[in-house]
Amino acid sequence: MTGETAHRFPLAGPATAGLIGGMLVALAIAAVPLSRLAHHSLNASGGSVPVWISAAYGLVGVVVAWRKPGNPLGWVFLFAGLFTALSEDASFYMVADYRLHHGSLPFGWAAVLTQPGWAPAITLLGVAVLLFPDGRPPSRRWRWLLWAYLAVATLWIGGTLVVCVSLLARHGVQVDSSGNLLALSGSITGPYAWWGVVQAVFFPLLALCWLLSAASQAVSYRRSSGERRQQLKWLLAGATAAVAGLMLSFMLPGMWFNGLLHTATALIGLLALPVSMGVAVFKYRLLDIDRIISRTLSYAIVTGLLVGVYAGLVLLATRVLEVHGTVAVAAATLAAAALFAPVRRRVQRIVDHRFNRARYDADRTVAAFAARLQDAVDLGTVRDDLLASVTGSLEPAHVSIWIPSGQR
Repeated sequence: MTGETAHRFPLAGPATAGLIGGMLVALAIAAVPLSRLAHHSLNASGGSVPVWISAAYGLVGVVVAWRKPGNPLGWVFLFAGLFTALSEDASFYMVADYRLHHGSLPFGWAAVLTQPGWAPAITLLGVAVLLFPDGRPPSRRWRWLLWAYLAVATLWIGGTLVVCVSLLARHGVQVDSSGNLLALSGSITGPYAWWGVVQAVFFPLLALCWLLSAASQAVSYRRSSGERRQQLKWLLAGATAAVAGLMLSFMLPGMWFNGLLHTATALIGLLALPVSMGVAVFKYRLLDIDRIISRTLSYAIVTGLLVGVYAGLVLLATRVLEVHGTVAVAAATLAAAALFAPVRRRVQRIVDHRFNRARYDADRTVAAFAARLQDAVDLGTVRDDLLASVTGSLEPAHVSIWIPSGQR
């Protein structure tokens, strides 16, 4: 950690990250008995996401904050996970206290004050993309957006506390079945109409901040190269996976097999972005992103093509040729299985040519070397050709060839 960072954030260090991470683990564990106290599923709190998702966000934050305490992104994810977990625990307790036991449990007031922890969590996550990857806005002209966003967010968060204190003072706490305060529903009528107006300003500003953050990273990607470009590729891949996963989770019905798909896609959607940003911040295996993107695209394209072929053959056999349904399904399955390998190879070459150029060029270099090797007879020529091929494909810092003395 640099001296400037230590001066600006005197408590930002591995010990602080470990302490907050321990608090997050304690909150995640406490959610189990609290959910039973509220007669709720562990995934049914009033918070925005289940507690195990909050713990995963916090884990990414702990790792980044522990290893790179000077980067605010780690603290953003760490505190976002902490506040969300706190909100979820408070939601369970509020259901147990104010709905099941009619306010007779102790420390109900503490749950009321901490349940709106989703507000600072949403605020923190709203600036994560803008601060990627080094914890600073892309340039000085973006600071006005950051300060305007933080000003409105502070008013919004402060408003939740004012509403909560007012409810406790008036003994007017009302909780829905998920553990949310009814007074914070965003209504623009009643005594808390002013908070609804603030919320109506905040969420469009949050969306604007996300859009402008994405636009700034897109502009940065076009101007970047080398390591910075690889980091932005990780961000792009994580954002794409997050959007696709969340969209699919809303589209899939929650039945038995589709329920598993719903859970898997929702998990990908919620965790893809922080995990990909953590990898990019650590600069760990950055070059693997090209391979991940190319393989993901190729298998998605192959799956779509084979599903289309399968459905087309089944319809052709059953509706046009009037073949028995079982026979048609078996024939279509065998045809799709036979097409898988050649279609995958062809699609993989096309995708690698566009998205994994280094792998594509390396494969072509190796193939060309193998073709030349068939006609080579001079050992010196083979050695020079091998060195050139390895250097061009792998770009190593040093290459050496060992040849036994009896075979020179």
